[in-house]
Amino acid sequence: MSASPHPLVALSDQTVALVENAARSAVAVSGRRSSASGIHWRPGVIVTAEDVLEQDEDIAVTLPGGRQVAASLAGRDPSTDVAVLRIDAGDVPVAATADAPARAGQMVLAVGSHQGAPVASFGMVAYAGGAWSSVRGGTIDALLRLDLNLSPRGVGGALVDIEGRVVGMTVFGPRRRPLAIPTSTIDRAVDQLLAKGHAVRGYFGAGLQHVHLGRAGAEPDAGTRGILIASIDPDGPAARAGLLLGDIVTTWNAKPVGRLREIVRLLGPDSVGNTVDLELLRGGAPVAAKIVIGERPLA
Repeated sequence: MSASPHPLVALSDQTVALVENAARSAVAVSGRRSSASGIHWRPGVIVTAEDVLEQDEDIAVTLPGGRQVAASLAGRDPSTDVAVLRIDAGDVPVAATADAPARAGQMVLAVGSHQGAPVASFGMVAYAGGAWSSVRGGTIDALLRLDLNLSPRGVGGALVDIEGRVVGMTVFGPRRRPLAIPTSTIDRAVDQLLAKGHAVRGYFGAGLQHVHLGRAGAEPDAGTRGILIASIDPDGPAARAGLLLGDIVTTWNAKPVGRLREIVRLLGPDSVGNTVDLELLRGGAPVAAKIVIGERPLA
């Protein structure tokens, strides 16, 4: 009668099996000077981290086993760090995704690809918070901080649970701390990029800069800041709302605003078509205005 394998041997074997299974849907994404990972998300559709793509052309994808194919960019969304590529995937399987969101303490594996071979690291979800807005105004459905050693080659790869299902895409956050973009956010970005080829963003129709409204030398706070309208698109929402050069926006739907990044976050995809109540200072006098947020035109 043979002895049972040591528990650590069994755990190691199971981890190897999970990596090998996830690696069947993992690809390497190469530009002119950089290389990262990607996930075969839908038939012929690769998802990767937007910030690793240095250009829109000359992108190659290395499939499991080492075969390289050309890729075309279907679209990129810097606000959620999602880029979508199209390839001839052959018989590469599509990644299986989890239905439930990741939880703090959940054991996970980051699985990517380098030249067609797996790149992996083991750890856990250190923190699972609620929805948040990126510095570029994208809505991320959950804040997933990871306790693992993420290789730069693995960025854009899959974060998988112990059942081998993808719960997110691995990226570097502020201070190069590993994060994951949840699958629900990726699905929403993929739908939009495949349909339109670009990310939808709200459009105010004016050049903006922050100003300090308090007395000289005073410490600025939420009540002493504003957003100055420095230029206006004559065909944009601000012009249609009757806003003028020199107006200072002080509140947005009754909430004080004084930082440009606040406006960027407020102009997310869901803002398009919304009517916003603004309070302004015009020549020092308070003025109320309503603006209908448009869709940002392509550059």
